[in-house]
Amino acid sequence: MEKLWRPLGHLFLTFFLYNFGTFMVAPTITDVTMFAVCPHQPECSIAIYLTGFQQAVIGLGTLFMMPLVGNLSDRYGRKALLTLPMSLSIIPLAILAYSRSRNFFYAYYVLKTITSMVCEGSVQCLALAYVADNVPVRRRAAAFGILSGIGSAAFVCGTFIARFLSTASTFQVATAVAIAGTVYMRIFLPDVAVEESLKTPILCRGKEKIVADFPNEISPIKSEQIFKSRPSLRDMLTMLQSSKIFTQAAVVAFFLSLSDAGFQASVTYYLKAEFHFNKDQFADLMVISGVAGTVSQMANLYNDVREQVPYAASMLSIFFVFSQPCMRAIVSKQVGSCEQGKAQGCISGISSFANVVAPLVFSPLSALFLSDNAPFDFPGFSIMCVGFAMMVAFVQSLMIRVPPPIAEERVDNPNHVDSYA
Repeated sequence: MEKLWRPLGHLFLTFFLYNFGTFMVAPTITDVTMFAVCPHQPECSIAIYLTGFQQAVIGLGTLFMMPLVGNLSDRYGRKALLTLPMSLSIIPLAILAYSRSRNFFYAYYVLKTITSMVCEGSVQCLALAYVADNVPVRRRAAAFGILSGIGSAAFVCGTFIARFLSTASTFQVATAVAIAGTVYMRIFLPDVAVEESLKTPILCRGKEKIVADFPNEISPIKSEQIFKSRPSLRDMLTMLQSSKIFTQAAVVAFFLSLSDAGFQASVTYYLKAEFHFNKDQFADLMVISGVAGTVSQMANLYNDVREQVPYAASMLSIFFVFSQPCMRAIVSKQVGSCEQGKAQGCISGISSFANVVAPLVFSPLSALFLSDNAPFDFPGFSIMCVGFAMMVAFVQSLMIRVPPPIAEERVDNPNHVDSYA
């Protein structure tokens, strides 16, 4: 058992440090954007559209990058692929750690957009695949839950620390933590070799069918190297078509990400315009959301009861944290161990497509209903639409009936974790 959890311990700390540095700047970025784009204004449509455009471009990039990252990690290892997004994520943080003036903000904006095409979701995708490599099927749901809990803990700690730091110090500390996480990962995280003896139930069936239909084409053995390193739409469609459960999980993932990205595109500017939130109030709200109802550092609550509603609503996030580990565990059980990177990358790619759609829909809605030209008085209309998207995901999740997981056949391997179970 100790040998089972030792490599995961290094992964969990790496995952914590990465998310700590990423989430620490979340409470401050709205104020930084507003100050650089339209200073001294309580609401700014330009800032909303800039944020929405950035989210859409990042989502479009990750739509193509996530399956590629997953496939490459199946061939070259999770550690090698983790190095790229963790290293790139340092650059935008370092820019704002140096200065948050208008010119530096736009430099950050451009580099953040470019680097996030690789970084956004890659670390989570690779971490999930790493866990699947090291944990037996029957324990993966619990392991994914632990990983999700560590991400939530990093979210709480990062936003809590940001509550007491100045804006400049927040970005400086976040940069230092991101560097420390990357160095720690490179030194201590053991890599996992890909085992060629594993069966690949879904994609192998798809490839066998292709060879049967097109016997004159390149054989699977000769095309294996190309197939593993370069994902295609056919690979994703093969996964989706070969398992009804996988398709249903993909639909849930899409609407979950649609609602989450839509909420992110709407809520901060809504709170800024309606309640005049600043960095400290955003940090308070995020801490409450992260600890699912545990109130922390609520020194700046307003006396108006209506302004306490965002804090109370954030407590409902306790129900959201179960969705990702459960969905990822369901997906993991539908494929073989040497396909974990592909499967998690496929789901992450679908989620990224939702991240493209969400800002295109919700950013204009937020800007419209927060302006003086709204068709009717409903500043939170976009947030209500987010709730509808979440309801679609909930209804679809109720329709999933998970069969027994795919059995995996292995050659004798004394280093495999099943021997420690």
